[in-house]
Amino acid sequence: MTRGISRHAKWIATGALAACVVAATPAAAATAPAVSCTSAKAGLADKLKRDITSALSHRSGTIAVGLYDRTTKTTCTLRSSTAYDSASVVKVTVLATLLWDAKKHNRYLTDRESTLAKAMITKSDNDATSKLWRQLGLTKIKGFLTAAGMTQTKPGANGYWGLTQITVTDEQKLLKLVTAKNTVLSDNSRAYILKLMGQVISSQRWGTPYGAGSGISWHVKNGWLQRSTHGWRVHSVGTFKGGGHDYMITVLTHGNSTMNYGITTIQGVAKVIHRDLAAS
Repeated sequence: MTRGISRHAKWIATGALAACVVAATPAAAATAPAVSCTSAKAGLADKLKRDITSALSHRSGTIAVGLYDRTTKTTCTLRSSTAYDSASVVKVTVLATLLWDAKKHNRYLTDRESTLAKAMITKSDNDATSKLWRQLGLTKIKGFLTAAGMTQTKPGANGYWGLTQITVTDEQKLLKLVTAKNTVLSDNSRAYILKLMGQVISSQRWGTPYGAGSGISWHVKNGWLQRSTHGWRVHSVGTFKGGGHDYMITVLTHGNSTMNYGITTIQGVAKVIHRDLAAS
């Protein structure tokens, strides 16, 4: 995994990035936003708000959180519209775009596309992603974002897919599309995305699945990227089902001193969310 991280950093660290959009400046500590939760289940919103806030109380960096549980109609958000460089989390959007476009043309994925898609999601392969990104082009990618209602997502320019600007709001919209019947993605497409997100290699299974109970099925995609501004971006998006719950979690972070620091922050949030839902 170390080799992949250095390649990722090398891939992104070029002078051409100077013109690209930089993520939103972190709010000053004095005006830091509060975690907001609502739920149809009595007491759950207050518990989640308290526990997520506590998990983040001693963590540095700028952290955004999204939770949605269909079963209890529970939603939690923190910095839901703050923009972050996507790093590899955008790969789920790339796969969704590929499947959405194939459906429009009434065709199956080619063997080449399937091979690239599997490498992109399960191993977070950057070369496979670049090939699919070039094949699709910005017009199709923007077309999918429009169809998905992901109005806050801005694709990276000049082939720099890892600098796509993403928000918790839009990542949660995407996870909702992947996990429930809709007119944007076919049932087969949704099943394919979840299948690959459930086959992520062991070294990349950190993040939002941390602390999920043994009876919970999970699907995850993580992203990590170091740049000269805002340090390490470390992100994790995941879907979870079981124990009487059907939920999705997005945690986006930047301003981390190391990749591992960001992972620890994400896992601290995930652990209390899984625990509180399991007890509800």
